[in-house]
Amino acid sequence: MIKIVLYQPEKPGNIGNILRTANATEIKVIIIGPLSFTLDDKSLKRAGMDYIPLSSFEIYDSYEDFYKDYKDKEIYYVTRYASKAYSSFDLSDVTKEYIFMFGRESTGIPYDILKAHLNHCMRIPMAPQARSLNLSNSVAIIVYEALRQVNFYNLSTKEVLKGEDFLTKD
Repeated sequence: MIKIVLYQPEKPGNIGNILRTANATEIKVIIIGPLSFTLDDKSLKRAGMDYIPLSSFEIYDSYEDFYKDYKDKEIYYVTRYASKAYSSFDLSDVTKEYIFMFGRESTGIPYDILKAHLNHCMRIPMAPQARSLNLSNSVAIIVYEALRQVNFYNLSTKEVLKGEDFLTKD
C-alpha cells in the first residue's frame, strides 16, 4: 500500500490534483496542517473534480500528531537536498507499506525532519538550475515509480470503461 503525506501544503489546486491521482491509483493521502485554506476551496474542487468525495485521506493538525501515529513506520522524504534518486530505492515488495512525504510548496520539508532521516531522503533528478517541480507532479512521479516497481499491482493496465478493443474496433 502507498500513502502520500503532504506537509502543510499551501495550494488547494495541488491538493485537488493529488487527490485525483490518489483516487486513480487507490492510494491514501495524509495531510499535515495547519492549512492556510479550507478543504471546500473551489480551486481544490475544480482540480479534484468529482474525485474528492471518493478519495481516501486523513488530516493531522500538526507534524507531532502525525509522528505519534507513524513514528514506527518507514517513511521516505522527497526533497531536492537528497543525494539518492528515487529510482535507486527498491519499492517492489507488494506486501510492504510505502509512505512518501512531500513538503510545502514554498519551503519543503523542515530541515530537522530531513536531517533525522537522511537514509530515507530521495530526490527527483532535474536540471541543476531548477529549484523545484510542481508538488502534484512530484507526487505523480513518485507514485507511478512505486507502482511501476510492483508491475502496477491491483491497477488496470487495459481500457475497462470503453472496452479493451476501443481503438481497433470499427
